[in-house]
Amino acid sequence: MTAKIEKKVFEQLTEYRPWGSFTILADEDDHKVKRIEVNPGQRLSLQRHKYRQEHWIIISGEALVTLDNQKITLKKGESVDIARGQVHRVENKGKKPVVFIEVQLGDYFGEDDIERLEDDYGRIEEK
Repeated sequence: MTAKIEKKVFEQLTEYRPWGSFTILADEDDHKVKRIEVNPGQRLSLQRHKYRQEHWIIISGEALVTLDNQKITLKKGESVDIARGQVHRVENKGKKPVVFIEVQLGDYFGEDDIERLEDDYGRIEEK
C-alpha cells in the first residue's frame, strides 16, 4: 500500500509584537497552531479567552507561566493546558528567547478573543 502525499500551498505569516513574534503554522476551522517566540525580559499580557482553549509545549528556553494564581516554570519538552476562561500569561526571565508551540482548540480563533487583564505595552481597551 502506497501512502498518498498531497502538497498544499500555505503561506506562513509572522506577526511581530512588542514582546516577540508569532508565526501561524496552521489555521483550520477546528484548530489553529502558532510558533511563539518571547524575547528575553518580556512577557505577554495577562489574558483569557471566551472561545478557545490552548495547549502550550516549550521548544526552547525556560518559560514562567501564570495559570490563574499559580506560577509554573516550564522547560524544553514540558507543556501546559489552558482551559477556556482561565487567566494565563507566559514570561521570559532568561537571557535566551522562549519558543513554544501553541495549539488552539475551540469555536473561534481571532485575535479579538483576547481579553487583556494586565499589559506592559498599554494594549488594554477601556470597556
